[in-house]
Amino acid sequence: MDIEILLALQNFRNGFGEIFVNFFYKMTFVGGNLDTVIVVFAAIYWCFSKNYGTYLLMGWSGNRILNGFLKVTACAYRPWIRDAAIIPHGNAMKEATGYSFPSGHAMNAATLFGGAVVRKDFPKALRIISFIAVLLVAFSRIYLGVHTPQDILVGMFFGLLVMWLTLKLMQWLETHPNKDLPVAFTGIILAVIVAVYAAVKSYPVDYDANGKILVDGAKMANDTFRAVGWCSAFLVGWVLERRYVKFSTDIPMIQRAARLIAGLLGYYVVYLVICPLVRKYIPGPVGSVASCFLQMFYIVFCFPYCFKRYEKN
Repeated sequence: MDIEILLALQNFRNGFGEIFVNFFYKMTFVGGNLDTVIVVFAAIYWCFSKNYGTYLLMGWSGNRILNGFLKVTACAYRPWIRDAAIIPHGNAMKEATGYSFPSGHAMNAATLFGGAVVRKDFPKALRIISFIAVLLVAFSRIYLGVHTPQDILVGMFFGLLVMWLTLKLMQWLETHPNKDLPVAFTGIILAVIVAVYAAVKSYPVDYDANGKILVDGAKMANDTFRAVGWCSAFLVGWVLERRYVKFSTDIPMIQRAARLIAGLLGYYVVYLVICPLVRKYIPGPVGSVASCFLQMFYIVFCFPYCFKRYEKN
């Protein structure tokens, strides 16, 4: 049934539906470009709303861990591997890394836009628009032929569920502020367990007609290792910031702009210079975890520590 739906969309896309392709490429970019998503979260966290930025970063970290765990557990092949009749549009296949189930784009969209959907303190109109954005990002994945309907439906469901649970956790922490350390410790332990699980489990090995392996499970697990790095760094940095930095986003607009410019300059030094060096000299899963840890730790703790010291002086 899922393949039949993709084939029907493919026939429509290759005909009259070609006019919608550019739009859905833009929607899939919004949900899939992790660099852009992380930068947006960082800007909100540093400059506009520390509370909402923390909520987004915490929920996104949880979603990445859950997505990585489910992908290496299900080990579901992409649609074009399951059926040669499925031909993804253009470059969509090149950007579709890892296993298929559930959709990482759908879970990213459920964080970026779905975070507003579950917040009842947001205007109803904004929540409706945000939910439509989640649907469009998710649908773009099946429209371009790189995911099945169940991939995106499960991705949206779990993505929104994680954001709802994150909201409840943050509300609980408001009345139990000293419980942040146990929460962080529990999260890090779970992340380590997921990393070990992804590293030691067995993966299916299937070959095409030419004897070439269809999907290298060890390589596909790399997204899971990256998620472990991001999640662990967020939790460590979050506790340190709460206890020792305690910055505020209730500041003048010019100060927000200065923070954003300085923060992004530092971020791209970390992301474009330091992280590649880490991966070069520490290859494999450990390098993936370490580089992503540095990337997130800079956002959550290092830069807030620096600008708090600078602004105080």
